[in-house]
Amino acid sequence: MNARIIPPSTSSSRPTESELDILRVLWDRGASTVREVHETLYADDGAGYTTVLKLLQIMHGKGLVVRDEAQRAHVYRAAVSRQRTQKRFLADLVARVFDGSSSQLVLQALGEGPRASKAELRQIRELLDRIDTQAKRS
Repeated sequence: MNARIIPPSTSSSRPTESELDILRVLWDRGASTVREVHETLYADDGAGYTTVLKLLQIMHGKGLVVRDEAQRAHVYRAAVSRQRTQKRFLADLVARVFDGSSSQLVLQALGEGPRASKAELRQIRELLDRIDTQAKRS
């Protein structure tokens, strides 16, 4: 039997919080049925199966997920990567809140709120070193 993959639309809509929750499940688990997403997110919550189904249908229309209808239970997978989604949200945040200044975002993030761990600070230093090296080459 040939798999019948239904492609998403080409919309560039930003996911809502509920849609992000579903995307996290799909990023972590990979392709999943509506029931699997429902059980992962709402096993103890009592939220309805049909709510998850409707959200996935909306997400398909927005181009956030791809639906495979080859089996009786439709299987969904993320059509957008976690990294691409994070970059998109971050770019929007920088533009709207920090007047396009990524340095202001970084200074605010590192100066306030929860402190970065030693491992995170090491990653940040390595990134800054790479950026500095690339700037010297230019």
